[in-house]
Amino acid sequence: MTLSPTLQPILLRHQTEIHAALRRTMMRVSNAATRTQIAQLQPYYGQMEYHLGWVNADFSPATGFTGKLLRPTLLLLAYEAAGAWGLADEIDAHTDYLRRAMPAAVAIELTHNFTLVHDDIQDSDTERHHRATLWKLWGIPQAINAGDGLFALSRLALWGVLDEGVETSIAARLGELLDRTCLTVSEGQYLDLSFEGHQDISLAMYVDMISRKTAALMSCAAEMGALLATRDQDTIDRLRSFGQAIGIAFQVRDDLLGVWASKAELGKTSAGDIYRRKKSWPILHALEHARERDQHILQTIYEQEAPITGEQVETVLTIFARTQSKIHCQKFLAEQCLLAHEALLSVPRNEKERLYVTAHVTHLLPLRLFDRPLIACHG
Repeated sequence: MTLSPTLQPILLRHQTEIHAALRRTMMRVSNAATRTQIAQLQPYYGQMEYHLGWVNADFSPATGFTGKLLRPTLLLLAYEAAGAWGLADEIDAHTDYLRRAMPAAVAIELTHNFTLVHDDIQDSDTERHHRATLWKLWGIPQAINAGDGLFALSRLALWGVLDEGVETSIAARLGELLDRTCLTVSEGQYLDLSFEGHQDISLAMYVDMISRKTAALMSCAAEMGALLATRDQDTIDRLRSFGQAIGIAFQVRDDLLGVWASKAELGKTSAGDIYRRKKSWPILHALEHARERDQHILQTIYEQEAPITGEQVETVLTIFARTQSKIHCQKFLAEQCLLAHEALLSVPRNEKERLYVTAHVTHLLPLRLFDRPLIACHG
């Protein structure tokens, strides 16, 4: 989906530096494999580079979409919002001060991609960004192995903070935080997979799941950026809370888009989450609040073995309208955006940092849907 004019420059702000750091990390490891005369390993790293969007299936250079780099961007923005360790006197004048945080930004992006490789296998997704997924091209065993390699690379990349002068105590905290987050994400994935085939999943259970699977890594990114920028625990805690709320908000916004965005807005099938029987926020809200007859209809449609038809999709959408599931989903999304906004505004900062946050970080909040403002959660 096309990025909004406001969000696009924020995501592009440090994209060149992040891409360069990612490529340096991958090149350093793959070159080491070549130096040890193990040329057969080159396709292994080529598979990782394919997933990252850098090469085609024949390992020739690719020029397509390489991801939004949202999580490393969030880490660097949180690093700046927390003061960037006093290294950025003129925050837009140069990027040397980013070196302290860049290894962590690379680590968070590689961690994210390791989870995507495994998610594609577990969800049997055959395409990502309009290209065949890793497992579809090279098989499930090799895809699992490539995902494991990305995870190992993420940990190796993180220790690069020591080369940038980060104190060993902070580096240890970063490592512990990333490991704990990976475990939390795995817990969320377990819950998500366990929800399949069950009709007794509550909204509270769903929010707990996405808090682990989706929001935990964004919370980790914001906290890591803050840890690299300041020793003030209050600032670190508030930026972590910002990342947690924005992570939940982005997932719920995806849930809205997965049901109500048009094909032009979404770039794929409209109401695709209904066709896929995805247990997202709208269906769970409807199952909790629909009258008994409508609950039975929803359960029958979502449990049937045959593919869901267009007519059944319209039936589901009608029930969603009766339960006002879209409105309630928008309200919950707006509440999460408000929580994120309040956490961000409560971070102690000087005037320069306050202006920076207003101009950059707050624009990450998904406050618009289908190019229209979300309803106010308190109005």
